[in-house]
Amino acid sequence: MGRHSLPDDGATAGTGEGRASARRRTIALATALVLAVAGGTALAVQRGLLSFNRCATSAVRLNLVASPDVAPAVKAVADRARKEKITSDGSCMDVRVTARASYEVATSFGSRAKPDFSVWIPDASMWVDRTKDTGESSTVVTAGHVATSPITLATVPAAAASLGWPQKTYSWAELTTAATARSDKMRLGSADPARSASALLALSCIGRSAASRGADGGTRAAAVAKLLSQRVSASDGQVVDTLARDNSAAEMGDPRRNQAVVLSEQAAFAYNATREPGGRLRLFYPKDGSPQLDYPYTMVREAGMSTNESRAAMRFLTLLGDPESVGVLAAQGFRAPGGPANGQVVSAAGGSAPQPYASSTAEPPTAPELQETLGMWTITVQSARLMTVVDASGSMADLVPGSGGKSRMDVTKSSLLQALSQFTPQDEIGLWDFATHLDGSRDYRRLVPTARLGDPVAGGRTQRDRLTAAFAALQPVRGGATGLFDTTLAAYQEATASYASGKFNAVVLLTDGANEDPGSISRADLIARLQKLTDPAKPVPLIAIAVGPDADKDEVRQIAKATGGAGYQVNDPADIQAVILEAIVALGQAQHHG
Repeated sequence: MGRHSLPDDGATAGTGEGRASARRRTIALATALVLAVAGGTALAVQRGLLSFNRCATSAVRLNLVASPDVAPAVKAVADRARKEKITSDGSCMDVRVTARASYEVATSFGSRAKPDFSVWIPDASMWVDRTKDTGESSTVVTAGHVATSPITLATVPAAAASLGWPQKTYSWAELTTAATARSDKMRLGSADPARSASALLALSCIGRSAASRGADGGTRAAAVAKLLSQRVSASDGQVVDTLARDNSAAEMGDPRRNQAVVLSEQAAFAYNATREPGGRLRLFYPKDGSPQLDYPYTMVREAGMSTNESRAAMRFLTLLGDPESVGVLAAQGFRAPGGPANGQVVSAAGGSAPQPYASSTAEPPTAPELQETLGMWTITVQSARLMTVVDASGSMADLVPGSGGKSRMDVTKSSLLQALSQFTPQDEIGLWDFATHLDGSRDYRRLVPTARLGDPVAGGRTQRDRLTAAFAALQPVRGGATGLFDTTLAAYQEATASYASGKFNAVVLLTDGANEDPGSISRADLIARLQKLTDPAKPVPLIAIAVGPDADKDEVRQIAKATGGAGYQVNDPADIQAVILEAIVALGQAQHHG
């Protein structure tokens, strides 16, 4: 829930193999171009064409944008290149370094404006992956990595001692449980995972770790996210300012001060450099793996780089990897990419044996894992109020190829139940189904009224239990056609009339076909009436999902767009859960930034 913008309809299963194949070819060509430039640079060095002792009349200028934490070290290397007149193809390199938050740069690729830089060094590859979701995969290509820094749980000295630092080691799940389940409730903070790679990668690892401990792992991960959301900071730079400044009773008891925060090793290094030894942070490195900030060096092709600029960019990457530059990076708390842990960096950052700082590196979360984590975060931070409207027309009985004999409805129900597990007791969800003449002259039925999942209902159950049973009971109506337009209007009228302030309100509509009710309103009339109902002060986007190859994706997109929502297509109903989470993330962030 970049995201946070995150995958849009171009990233769903309905985009088509042709487009996916074209994108893969484009990426391959762009990658080959970078490798060719790199190879040319190496050959030029061997032949003495890249002089290190002289400069041409004019320098090759490169505009480089870097994550604020690594920007000072990169700037120091750029200053050295100018001072020592290090050249590329006989011309000096004039590298201009600008610090800019990685999430801001990643988001900017979704705009029409061309980047004003040729090289980008974000703090994590997840931001580069996000550019692919905006259709920019062919213009941003990773050529190497500048540094790494593991993500840890940083604690003030008193809190570290209470958790048994450094002798006691924990998994991510054990660590967050130990930090939050104590009687005095250790205050745990984080940067916003929608804007911070450190926070999102850590939260993903917490979820993975919790899942390995049992079936209720998702619930426990959501509980941690809920705690973090109550003490979230806007950025990595701000989260360290929330820490207790000393071990005094006043500081430790101040409810505004955190005793532990999610932090990279480098950020802890920078913090400790300003503190007296007794007040420095102590780092826990989870034994099931610390995810890494990996600082990819990316070439931004859309900026219109010339051959000289491309070669200079590769030459500067080479310079960033030489021993002197590695020393500059280490002096500011970074590890070398692919190299062993630097004992001096670890110690200065607050690490100590037997914490597994040298050997415990987590497998990077996959893009779907990060998407699911961000969706869970978005739902947790801003509780959702969703009206779910499911197509029950006869075609939902059609079998899904490769599913072992399951129908579209079977797979849809399974995916909806998976999605339901991601929501918290504070979220409100209701259920309708629809098919022509399903309820007398109406094409829709209200099966479960919208209510909080944690609310009690008859029979000693909760709303979640009631919905689970209702999802499982959904069945296609034999001979029923798709009464899409009247149902959409009725659902949207009810959702806007019952708008819940402070929540993410939306209608989630799933259909496997175009409107088939000849007696319904027209598409043009539906769109006009939806637009009239839409209130920017009380947004209720329609998340319309076309399920299967027979569904009309253009129709659902036009209808959804009228409400400020989004339309998607999935050929496999099993993808519904991921698409719902993607949509909530993207639309929730759009509302936040709008």
